[in-house]
Amino acid sequence: MTEVTTALGLTTEQVERVLTSASLAPSVHNTQPWRFKIAPDRIELHPDTSRALSATDPETRELRLSCGAALYNLRLALQSTGVRPLVTMLPGKDAPGALAVVRRGGTIKIDDEGRRLLGAVPHRRTNRRPFLDAPVDPRQRHVLVRAAELERSWLHVVTTPEDRAQLQQLVHRAHEIQLADRAVQAELAAYTGHRPGTGDGVPPASTGVRPAMQDEWAFRDFQGSERHLGKDCESDPLVVVLCSHYDSPLGDLQAGQAMQRVLLTATVHGLSASFLSQPIEVPRVREDLRRALGGVLVPQTVLRIGYSTPVPPTPRRPVSELLMDSGEHVLR
Repeated sequence: MTEVTTALGLTTEQVERVLTSASLAPSVHNTQPWRFKIAPDRIELHPDTSRALSATDPETRELRLSCGAALYNLRLALQSTGVRPLVTMLPGKDAPGALAVVRRGGTIKIDDEGRRLLGAVPHRRTNRRPFLDAPVDPRQRHVLVRAAELERSWLHVVTTPEDRAQLQQLVHRAHEIQLADRAVQAELAAYTGHRPGTGDGVPPASTGVRPAMQDEWAFRDFQGSERHLGKDCESDPLVVVLCSHYDSPLGDLQAGQAMQRVLLTATVHGLSASFLSQPIEVPRVREDLRRALGGVLVPQTVLRIGYSTPVPPTPRRPVSELLMDSGEHVLR
């Protein structure tokens, strides 16, 4: 088994803490599709293609988005140790198969905002429960939009009834397509429910409630608890579409970092979030969504944001399972 070693002037304990923070990023069905290679002068982020969902995520867009989120956590954690992270994305021959290489770019003192965001990392949860019927105020919307902009991405806030109705229609259409796809449903089932001894997937405590016909938004059925009378999902959550400025693996990675900054910012402000990813995962519906956004921005994920009750953490693989040997390659 590969063990944690020193890197970037950090001790093995510091490196392990940094990688633990990186591993707390969100991923589709909590697959955790990332691995790390450690060398004295670098930490490499690689995709774990054995955890790719070929039916749900046929173009591995969401895999790269998840890895981008892990990269953002890694950057924050390194700053907390005094390391200024120097990131090279898609490094090519310099690190075959890697999505990113992080080197030491000098020293830095983490600022107050970074400290708050890092503090939110272990508390961020994908919250699939019904939200409260309490609006997200304009100031909070502004800080979420700013969070995406700081990571070179764009957060489109759905505000008008017309835009909301159009997005709902796209979510429902993609959801129906996926319901009819046995391979997609098999992937969902493989990572859902009681799976003793596993460090991934969505356990019963994190599934939320079963979808109901009257729900305005189409939710995946993670086999959660039955809906109690009067406990329908909220009528008017804040719904946003996170977008990149270009359609490429680099755009996916940048959007993943922006997504995580948005999610952590929401956590800092007492907000919960979950994903309505279906229209991103069905290529023809994603193109319709892109046209609905004006044809320039590239939709990367759809988020539902609001106030809810706390949810427990999902399981995580130990860092030892995420490490690669020095001679090991994972092709992108």
